[in-house]
Amino acid sequence: MSEPTGWDRRLSVVADGKGLIGHAGAVLLRRLADRTGLTSALAPVLPAGTGAGWRDRAVVVVQLAVAIVLGAANLSDAEQLQAHHQGLFGATVSDSTTRRTLAAMDAEVLAKIARVRARVRRHVWSLLHLRPGGFPWLTIAGKHLHRWVVIDMDATIITAASKKQGAAATWKKSFGFHPLAAWCANTGECLAMLLRAGNAGSNTVADHIRVLREALAQVPGASTAKILVRADGAGATHGLHEHLRDLNTMRRTVRFTTGWTITDEDEKAIARLPERAWETSIKQDGSLQEGYFVAELSGLNRREGWIKGMRLIVRRVKPSGRHTKDLTAFEKKTGWKYSITATNISRMARIPGSHQIQWLDVLHRHHAVVEDQVKANKAMGLHNLPSKSWQINQAWMLSTNLAADLDAWLRLLTLHDHPDLAHAEPDTIRFRLYHLPARLAKHARRRWLRIEHTWPWANAFTTAWRRLTDLPAAT
Repeated sequence: MSEPTGWDRRLSVVADGKGLIGHAGAVLLRRLADRTGLTSALAPVLPAGTGAGWRDRAVVVVQLAVAIVLGAANLSDAEQLQAHHQGLFGATVSDSTTRRTLAAMDAEVLAKIARVRARVRRHVWSLLHLRPGGFPWLTIAGKHLHRWVVIDMDATIITAASKKQGAAATWKKSFGFHPLAAWCANTGECLAMLLRAGNAGSNTVADHIRVLREALAQVPGASTAKILVRADGAGATHGLHEHLRDLNTMRRTVRFTTGWTITDEDEKAIARLPERAWETSIKQDGSLQEGYFVAELSGLNRREGWIKGMRLIVRRVKPSGRHTKDLTAFEKKTGWKYSITATNISRMARIPGSHQIQWLDVLHRHHAVVEDQVKANKAMGLHNLPSKSWQINQAWMLSTNLAADLDAWLRLLTLHDHPDLAHAEPDTIRFRLYHLPARLAKHARRRWLRIEHTWPWANAFTTAWRRLTDLPAAT
């Protein structure tokens, strides 16, 4: 038996504390929703009522989004978190009230909320342009994509442990849902998400076009002049490529990169490539990636029916052990694993060298950041859909997107100069900021939320609050 260390001598644990607030980061998120105009903008589009017990539905939705950021995985969790914050935000919203609010969000209400999100996002993006350093334009392999808004599309699987409306067997042999979404790579915001049944197709053109249309509607008008859309192989369809081509106008330039499913005809074209056609690939920082090679396949592959000017960039790597069972006969013969990127980029305005195949390859590979966004969204309420009702689950999904907006906006607007928080994942920022305990006190006719001054991120917390207070209010 080990000897006691003595740390617990004369220690008693009781549950009689007063004025204590856990998850104090809720004040930052709620303050952000109010200052950006999200709370007030939601009020006119949600059901209104009268009576002493009626709860403002805009506040219900915002409080749910805040609870989701803090870690709530269902409506009961959200109620318990709000009960803990009564000293800050007033009476708790019950889970039944929240459920009724979500149940009232039909297609018409969801469309109105989408327009509200776009209006608030326009205000937030105008604030981002005023930050030191300005709007977060991407830099890839040393090339700055100034004024290019990058939209990444991807689908994911949300498993279901019980029978729910729309839950079905998925292509991954699991059971649940197969939503499709679009994220802004510049800001990390989820611009649009479509809830789909588990057996929905991966490359359904109509779904991709719908999600892309809704995502573009979220991009402020002043930022739609240059759009880059990236997708994996599910986006390599005639319909989507043609739609992306047709989005180009005198005032808007749309470029894309998508994956590509390799066929026998592609392999025959690859076989005709001379060895001198292969160039060494580059990494995200622009340095050479020895052992990885890319080549232009466009002139050798003349498959009919695809849009004019489309380029095919082929990449080869030595196969790893996990690739062995998936190799084709051609790949086994050559000893290389191949992948192809399709793009309509001949060059991008004011980006020298943007026509080069090495850079186009790394530009598409940067699309992999969407996996981090999918992971973050699942950690923020999308790991499981909480209801048997399709409509409630749709509304829950929207609430998780609002939660993702709040989390992204807080980091972009107030924590941009804190390297360890500016790009923090949900679990990290919860530990460091959102779950910080505090004591709520009253003095001199004011309420004071006091946090421990020795906490390493205490200054970041107070700085975020001060910057939120200084934000110009939305008009």
